[in-house]
Amino acid sequence: MSTFEIKTHRTGRTYNAPHFFILSKGLNSGKPMDDPCPNCFVITTHSEETRQTLYYLCLSLKIGRFFGYYLKGSVIPFICISDANKVIQTALQNYKLDHWSSKVEKLIKINQFEENLKMQLQTIQKLKIALLTS
Repeated sequence: MSTFEIKTHRTGRTYNAPHFFILSKGLNSGKPMDDPCPNCFVITTHSEETRQTLYYLCLSLKIGRFFGYYLKGSVIPFICISDANKVIQTALQNYKLDHWSSKVEKLIKINQFEENLKMQLQTIQKLKIALLTS
């Protein structure tokens, strides 16, 4: 696994290298995102393959609530950049490439299925509104 760099995202900044964002504030801290928001970190990598692997690694860590242990703050919980880096580095040390690649493929399929279900729910909601307004 090649190295990555994690920094605080600044609004308006663009990145040339493969990258993704992780949320830094709120109960969803650690959630990976393709699009930036005001309260996030950016993770840049050297290759698209590394970006995808790290993206799904962060998604797994979020689902497994590994970032939750490091949340600070009483009103709006947040995670420090050093703690987020520590969680990701620890996961990378424990990671087995052959075992992980099959998990990434399964996570991609699950995410596609989830997006399809969201679109179906939106369509059903529109159908309900159309039924009630006609």
